[in-house]
Amino acid sequence: MMQEIQFVRAQTLKAKPQDESKLGFGRIFTDHMFTMRYDRENGWHDAKVEPYRALSLEPSCMVLHYGQAIFEGLKCYRREDGGLQLFRPRDNFERMNTSAERLSIPTFDVEDAMAGLLKLLEIEKDWAPSQRDTSLYIRPFIIATDPFVGVRASNTYLFCIILSPVGAYYANGLAPVGIYVEDQYVRAVRGGLGFAKTAANYAASLKAGEIAHQNGYAQVLWLDGVELKYVEEVGSMNIMFVLDGKIVTPALNGSILSGITRKSILQLAADDGFEVEERRIAIEEVVRAAEEGRLQEAFGTGTAAVVSPVGELCWNGKKIILSGGKIGPVTQRLYDELTGIQWGREEDRFGWVLKL
Repeated sequence: MMQEIQFVRAQTLKAKPQDESKLGFGRIFTDHMFTMRYDRENGWHDAKVEPYRALSLEPSCMVLHYGQAIFEGLKCYRREDGGLQLFRPRDNFERMNTSAERLSIPTFDVEDAMAGLLKLLEIEKDWAPSQRDTSLYIRPFIIATDPFVGVRASNTYLFCIILSPVGAYYANGLAPVGIYVEDQYVRAVRGGLGFAKTAANYAASLKAGEIAHQNGYAQVLWLDGVELKYVEEVGSMNIMFVLDGKIVTPALNGSILSGITRKSILQLAADDGFEVEERRIAIEEVVRAAEEGRLQEAFGTGTAAVVSPVGELCWNGKKIILSGGKIGPVTQRLYDELTGIQWGREEDRFGWVLKL
C-alpha cells in the first residue's frame, strides 16, 4: 500500500530567481525536499515533504567512510502553455533500484518515489522556470546513515529528492566541445560499479577530468578498463558516433551506464530511419574512420546536457576535428527532436512524457 506523505511547510521561503538567464546549474535549491527513511524493522517509511535544510550526520556515518551513495538526475519542464511535464521519470527510479541492488542498498517501491516526487513538484511548481532551455532539475539520492565504523552494509538509509531551477548545462549551449582520450586512468571495469549511478564513479573521474582541462579540453573520453582499447563513455555521458551514415554507440557491457537519454536517442534515431548499432568500438577505429572521412559526427548524451556535440578529439597527441568543429546535422536534428518532446514543443509519439 502506498505510503501517506506528510507535509511540513518551511517557515521562511526563499526569494525566487528573477533573471532566468543567470540560473547556472546546480547552485540554487527550492524551499522543500522529499525524504523517506529505511530501517530493518519498518522498511522504507516516514515519507514527507519537509523544508530544505542541512542534514545532520554523525562523523561515523557509514556513507562518509564506505561510500554507499547512489543518485539519479531528471528534469521537470515547463511547456509554452505554462503546464509542467516530466520525461520518463519511472525509468530513473527503476534504474536507481538497479544501482541500489549493486551497492547492497534496500530497493524501494517506485510508486512511493513517484508519489513523493509529484507531491514535491505540486508544492514547488512555481520554482520551475519558463525561459527557453531552462528546467527544474530533480536530484534523488540515497545514502547510508548508520553511525558505525566497520565494513558492512548499513542498516539504515535516507532517501531524498531535492530540486534546483537550472539553465543550460553548458554556458555555450550547443557549441561543440573538445574531448581528451584518457589512456592512463580508467573509470570502471565489468563486474564493478560502472553500470550503477553511484558517487564513487564520479569521484573516480575527477583526476582525469583535471588533466583534460589542463590540456584545454572540456571532457574525457573513457576507454575500457581492461585493454584501454574500446570506447566506453565521455565524461559523465554516453557517447555516440555518426559513422558511415550509421549511429554507432558502445554496447552496454556492465561497465557503461544505461543512460535514459541514450536509449531515447537510439529509439528516436531508429524511428527517424537511421541505422543504429550498439557494439564494441575501438578508439583506433574511430581515429581511422575520421582520417578516412567516414566519421561524420560524434556527440555525448545525458540528462543534464541532453546532447553535447564533439568538435575535436585528442588521442596520443593527435588532434581530430569533427564536422568542421561545428555541430553536425544529425546531432542537431536529434537534439531538436528530443528537446522538442521534453519541453512539449513536439508530439510525444513514444509515450515518454508525464504531464502534471
